This record gives sequence, structure tokens and C-alpha cells, in this order.
Amino acid sequence: MTSTDTTGTEAVATTDHAHTYAPEHTPRLAMATFAPEVYKAMVRLDAAARKGVEPTLLELVKIRASQINHCAFCLDMHSKDALAAGESVERIIQLSAWEESRHFYTPKEIAAIELTEAITVLTDGFVPDAVYERAAAQFDETELAHLIAAITVINGWNRFSVATRGVPGHYTPGSLKH
Repeated sequence: MTSTDTTGTEAVATTDHAHTYAPEHTPRLAMATFAPEVYKAMVRLDAAARKGVEPTLLELVKIRASQINHCAFCLDMHSKDALAAGESVERIIQLSAWEESRHFYTPKEIAAIELTEAITVLTDGFVPDAVYERAAAQFDETELAHLIAAITVINGWNRFSVATRGVPGHYTPGSLKH
């Protein structure tokens, strides 16, 4: 089953043996095509930020920010990358309810997740001192600087993907480095 939008792009309904699913939405815009220098700059910023952050912790942070921002494309990407890096399905599933599932995470991971939430949702207009202090107690200053940068970058990617309607489900782990 397919439908065609006004640009001629087909949206395809996927089928498995027992179900026919809703058709995929059509992406709005290809950032890499129409703003290549911006896209390349984001890739470079992402690479610079990730250098100081342990890979599975980085994926947990990216998943949590993407959950908060409702970014399906990034959730697909970073869940798959986390699994490929050895993260457990259980910890990924529990991440959206981490406060009730604290026993799945280390104090360092909890501090990073709290900081991710505080930076992602700036409802008070700032990161609370207690959240920052808990993160600063778990990370040295270089690690903390990179963690803050990584959280900032995933929030940028989330906004690009949500605004342009990135389509989840087609990502292969490791095929994109952001």
C-alpha cells in the first residue's frame, strides 16, 4: 500500500505476516542536502563533544534527551547504537522511567541523566545547582565539559530531526556518526 505526497514522494505502509502498519510519514526537508555546511558543522561538533564521554553513557544521554524531545528518528538511531555498543534492552526500556528504576544505573549514569533532563528542559531557565553539583561530583571538569557539549549537541540534532520529520526505522547502527 502506498500513497504519494505533493512532492511525488511515496509513503509506504509496511506489512508483516499478521499486520499492516500505518504508512511512514514523508520527511519534510533533507538538512544535509540543503544546508550542507550546517550539517557538516554539527557532525564536527558532535565528534568533538563525544571524545570525553564513555560510549554507552553517551548513548543513554542521547536516548534520554530524544525521549524528552519526542524525536523518533534519534530514538531509533541511538537505541540501535546503544544495543550495538553492548547496552542492555532492559536499561534502554527503563530509561524513560529511570527515577523509579534507579537500581539499573550507576551513580555516574544517574548524574548524567539528571543533567541531561535539566539541560534539555530549561523550565526554570537554568540548570539547578544541586543537579550540576551531583554531576560535578561524578565527572572531572574535562569530562563534564564534554558531557554538557554532548547533551547540547543531541538537543540540536533532535530539533533538526523533529522539524524536518526524520523517518525512524531505517537506521543501521554505526552508519551515521551523530
